Amino acid sequence: MLKSSLGIRKAVATAAAIAMTSFGGAAFAENVSGQPLQYNLAEPVTEIARQIYDLHTLMLVICLVIFVAVFGVMFYSIYAHRKSKGAKPASFHESVKVEIAWTIVPFLIVIGMALPATKTVVAMKDTSNADLTIKA
Repeated sequence: MLKSSLGIRKAVATAAAIAMTSFGGAAFAENVSGQPLQYNLAEPVTEIARQIYDLHTLMLVICLVIFVAVFGVMFYSIYAHRKSKGAKPASFHESVKVEIAWTIVPFLIVIGMALPATKTVVAMKDTSNADLTIKA
C-alpha cells in the first residue's frame, strides 16, 4: 500500500511539474499587435479616471497586505504547531479581547476602504462642472 501511494504522489508531482512548465509561458504571452498584454487598468486621462485608478490601486494594496498577513500567520502556525508523537494539545479558552479585535479590525478595514470609494462614487455622479454637455 505504501509503495502505490508513493507512486501516485510521484505521478502527481511529475504531472504538476509538466503542467507548470508547459503553461507557465502563458504569463509572458503577447497579443497580436506585439505589445505586451495589459494586466492593469488603462492609463487614466481625466480626473475621475485618475481617482478610479488610485482607488483600484489602494484596494489592491490593502487586499495584498491582508493576504500576505493571513497566509503568513497560517503557514507559520502550520509549521510551528505540527503534531509530535506523544504531544499533549494545549487547552485554549475564549478571550474577550481577541473576539473584540476580530470584530473591530475588519470593521475598520471596511470603513477605511468605503470612505475613498464613496468619495469617488460621489465625484462620478456630480455632473455640475461637465466638460461636455449633450442637448437633445
